[in-house]
Amino acid sequence: MQALKLEMKEKMPVRRIYMDYAATTPVAPEVLEEMLPYFSERFGNASSIHSFGREARHALEDAREKIAKGINADASEIFFTSGGTESNNLVIKGAALAAKKHDSTKRHIITSRIEHHAVLSPCENLEALGFEVTYLPVDEYGLVRSEELEEAIRGDTCLISIMHANNEIGTIEPIAELAEIAAEHGVPFHTDAVQSVGKIEVDVRKLGVDFLSISSHKIYGPKGIGALYVRRDAFDKIEAIMHGGGHERGLRSGTENVAAAVGFGKAVELAIYGLEAEKERLTRLRDMLIKGIFEIEDTRLNGHPTKRLPNNANFCFARLDGEALVMRLDAAGIAASTASACSSHDPEQREISHVILGIGVPPEIARGSLRLTLGRYTTDDDVKYVLEVLPDVVADLRRISAL
Repeated sequence: MQALKLEMKEKMPVRRIYMDYAATTPVAPEVLEEMLPYFSERFGNASSIHSFGREARHALEDAREKIAKGINADASEIFFTSGGTESNNLVIKGAALAAKKHDSTKRHIITSRIEHHAVLSPCENLEALGFEVTYLPVDEYGLVRSEELEEAIRGDTCLISIMHANNEIGTIEPIAELAEIAAEHGVPFHTDAVQSVGKIEVDVRKLGVDFLSISSHKIYGPKGIGALYVRRDAFDKIEAIMHGGGHERGLRSGTENVAAAVGFGKAVELAIYGLEAEKERLTRLRDMLIKGIFEIEDTRLNGHPTKRLPNNANFCFARLDGEALVMRLDAAGIAASTASACSSHDPEQREISHVILGIGVPPEIARGSLRLTLGRYTTDDDVKYVLEVLPDVVADLRRISAL
């Protein structure tokens, strides 16, 4: 066993760089410190009426206030969930249930072709139950066209769900414009803001949305906690999909995860406090990365050149496989991701990202995708190291590639 440990240690790269912040982030030290007491001495159930419970309830509501402040909402409009996936499922399925309950003729939902699977999968589930879903196309940069949304709205449309910023290519959608169109037609509007909160300004009043999903682990908070913003006069537009003790004002039953909520609140507070400075820093590093990678021939930048998250850089490299690229980078100590998820050992059978295909990239090029996302601990030296390593890795893979 000792020999195995020594062998593994020898194989580990000398330098390790994390460039997959869109997947998850480390818990910030300040967040962890805030959470720790609620695992031990302040362990009460927030629904209990004794002092232990009241102490937990106070912490829970304080966290709710911080999250609300971070997106310019009222605390009464914030509902805790287990994360972005549950928030998306709650609003999509909950809106469908509410429509069925109040008006059985409303059985149409609109979304886009490049949404996260946490939106696409519940939509597909509702299709199997008799609902109709319109999947809007996007332009070459991943933007939803307002005129196409307006054309898609029908008298039986019960919900529109368009993400704020794409998790793969970083494109920021014109949500305020799209939500205004929805409001003119009296259709509730939801946006998945899991990737945008903490990266750019997210103001629910300016956006004009009815529902908005957030996740803690994308902003240096703990995993397993998220929230759904529900505009106060849209509460009757969704129904609960989880039933039990009636927690979260009856919208999401289940004993509240107080420690995680406390961490989530602190993470939002930290993100909003330093938002502009961090946005400027990450934009500079992102642009340095993009400029350097463009020196590699046959390289394509995916997503909008300017209307994109400050920490996102997504590329396609012709004549290579994205998964092989990610593995080679990992061997060099660089953690990245690809939109080309491997579903088979046979390169011809691999699932190609629906997002990359959705913006019109040919399949043979879409296979060579790479997403690099920066964060709190990314430095200039990290970017320089990637720019030193990546060209040689790409050249070597192209040399041996069968694509």
